[in-house]
Amino acid sequence: MKHLLIVLSILILSSPVMADETGVLFFREVNDKWGWFEDGNKDRDVKYIGELKDGIFEDRQPNGQGTITYPNGKKYVGEWKNTKKHGQGTKTWSNGDKYVGEYKNGEYHGQGTFTWNDGHKYVGDYKDGKKNGQGTVTYPDGRKYVGKYKDRLPNGQGALTSPDGRKYVGEFKDGKPNGQGILTFPDGEKFVGEYKDGERNGQGTYTWSDGRKYLGEWKDGKYHGKWLQLIMK
Repeated sequence: MKHLLIVLSILILSSPVMADETGVLFFREVNDKWGWFEDGNKDRDVKYIGELKDGIFEDRQPNGQGTITYPNGKKYVGEWKNTKKHGQGTKTWSNGDKYVGEYKNGEYHGQGTFTWNDGHKYVGDYKDGKKNGQGTVTYPDGRKYVGKYKDRLPNGQGALTSPDGRKYVGEFKDGKPNGQGILTFPDGEKFVGEYKDGERNGQGTYTWSDGRKYLGEWKDGKYHGKWLQLIMK
């Protein structure tokens, strides 16, 4: 009786219901329904190689470490959970674009780095597939933004530096300077004041390198209004 119990225990523990396995699956349409299948066309269908979740009452599906390739050249290598990208992973495109970072339920979520084929690069926080939180972007033309993001765009406090030495530090909204900000120039000139949709709008002070100042209103990036004051050093 004792030996029988030992044999039964081994059989139960080795059952596919209790353990993951590795294999190959194809994601394709059968009878108007998309799903994972063990057979498919490697040149036409999405192909997965890696760990699988298997069981008597479940369809086999990606779960664990695996690699998925697409007919258009796109590829993902990383962790899976219940058919979705989940955990750490790397996604590449045929044009050279690349994402390395965290996933949650199939979306970019957490810390990640996205590099575009033109040299554009983002390093920072993601939420539900979008740039959200603190991040740093470098552009091909040499510009650099460090600050807050919301829904893919700079939103909140941030700093934008240009290759010519100009630097804006202040508030952003939907990707543009919006609110209170400070713009400095390499020759020592400086603007402190309000912005709207990327332009100087509202109250502001412009200081020249020789000490002269303009205090007053601005509209669409230009001096505006009757009340202005010019102060000599």
